[in-house]
Amino acid sequence: MRKNIKLTAGIATAAALALGLSACGTSSDPGSKDSAGSGDASKALVVAASPTPHADILNYVKDNLAEKAGLKLEVKEFTDYVLPNTATQSGQVDANFFQHKPYLDDFNQKNKTTIVPVVNVHLEPLGLYSKNIKSVKDIKAGQTIAVPNDTTNGGRALQLLAENGLITIKPGVGTNAKLSDITDKKGLEFKELEAATVPRALNDVDAAVINGNYAIEAKLSPAKDAIALEKADGNPYANFLAVKEGNEKDARVQKLAELLNSPEVKKYIEDTYKGSVIPAFGAAK
Repeated sequence: MRKNIKLTAGIATAAALALGLSACGTSSDPGSKDSAGSGDASKALVVAASPTPHADILNYVKDNLAEKAGLKLEVKEFTDYVLPNTATQSGQVDANFFQHKPYLDDFNQKNKTTIVPVVNVHLEPLGLYSKNIKSVKDIKAGQTIAVPNDTTNGGRALQLLAENGLITIKPGVGTNAKLSDITDKKGLEFKELEAATVPRALNDVDAAVINGNYAIEAKLSPAKDAIALEKADGNPYANFLAVKEGNEKDARVQKLAELLNSPEVKKYIEDTYKGSVIPAFGAAK
């Protein structure tokens, strides 16, 4: 979610603010309940979104695809990670696009909300980077890898390393994996750091697992510079269009879901973000 992904960095704040913020008027407050449509195809579908890349992608759809598809689309930008969900739950907006499943599951549990995913759209991939090592095969016992120290990104980093044969971890731990869940370090050492500071450690370690948004800020290209990169297919960190449970079959939502998974949007993501954001759905036709 640039979690968003960005979202991981905001989870603690989001959880603390929770539903209380939804009652406060802010510059991104979507207004009254009546501002959102109720399934009427003649009304605009109002979607809450983070500015980049989510609102950018939605605005591409609005400007290039929606009219031909018979969809009226309104995009409301939010800069926090609480209001999009609380506004969707209350009906102030019809849908949102800013988050991934681990974040949503945590949010629903803590706030008793009933937001559900509709369709995956993109992934901001976590990658393994190095100043000197050009291939995963060149990583040897005795070398040090920096990883994020927060629960979400730390587990995600260990999964990436395990998928590339650098470590083995306990079965079933999934994205909740911790260093203590490593069953074979294969001689590697690990340095845990705050996710935002990991890029600055590249000169001091042999390799580092870096979030997509922080990699971009550090002038790294996930597509070109990563020696290992998360895959989009089946990735739990794919960002998706979401609605309040029960609204999944709204014809406008279904139409937007189809457009967000279109060959045109896939090409837009690939051409615009050059691998820093990658489509989380099938190949273009």
